[in-house]
Formats: sequence, structure tokens, C-alpha cells
Amino acid sequence: MTDKPRRPTDAELEILTVLWSIGPATVREVYEVIRRRRPAQYSTVLKFMQIMAEKGLVHRDEKERAHVYEPAKTREWTQRQLAGDLLERAFSGSAKALLVGALSARKATKEELAEMRKLLEEHRREEK
Repeated sequence: MTDKPRRPTDAELEILTVLWSIGPATVREVYEVIRRRRPAQYSTVLKFMQIMAEKGLVHRDEKERAHVYEPAKTREWTQRQLAGDLLERAFSGSAKALLVGALSARKATKEELAEMRKLLEEHRREEK
């Protein structure tokens, strides 16, 4: 059996986003950030973070009474995994279809378009 990375659920991704933003944190600290955005229950955040530790999405430091959690992978690594998964599941592996879908779903800023051009040019140069 391969050790395929587990894709985080939307709720897990929300918790990971908090951890990427504030750094290693206790459940209480993550709960407080989420609670400022939307209604949330501490016990629900705790349960999700316990499950995430079991799934290997976060590491839990149990040295102190209040356990400290941190993401197991970087934001960039996770985004690449999610993009690759979406590319395969929704766009039959077509990067062009993914890009067209993304650009038609939301207008890109001039800065984003410039960055995309730069990345495409770098990719083209690497292929030569």
C-alpha cells in the first residue's frame, strides 16, 4: 500500500491556513482565530485537530499541558498537492483547461497575470 498524502477537507484546510498564518499554536489559539471569522465551537476545532494529527496533516507537541500543533507540510507543498489533485479529477490532467477555468471563474489582477507570464516563460525555457 502506498503512503499517499491525504487531502485535507475544507475544515482541515481552514485550520491549516490558520497555522500557516500564525505559526505553531494551541487549539485555543486556532479556535480564537476561527471564531473571529465565523461561529465555531472549541470542541469541534479540538476534534478536527486531533483527527488531523492522526492523519499526519499536523504534528502535535505534547510536552506542555496545552498541546501545540503545527502543519506537517508547508502551504506551498499542500497547494501543489491540491492543484495536482484538482487537475486530475476535474480537468482530465489538462493544465490549459485548469488555467482557462481559473481565469474564467475570477478576473486576475495585472500583477497575477504578469506573474503567470513569468512562470510560463520560465517553464518554456526549462523545456528547451
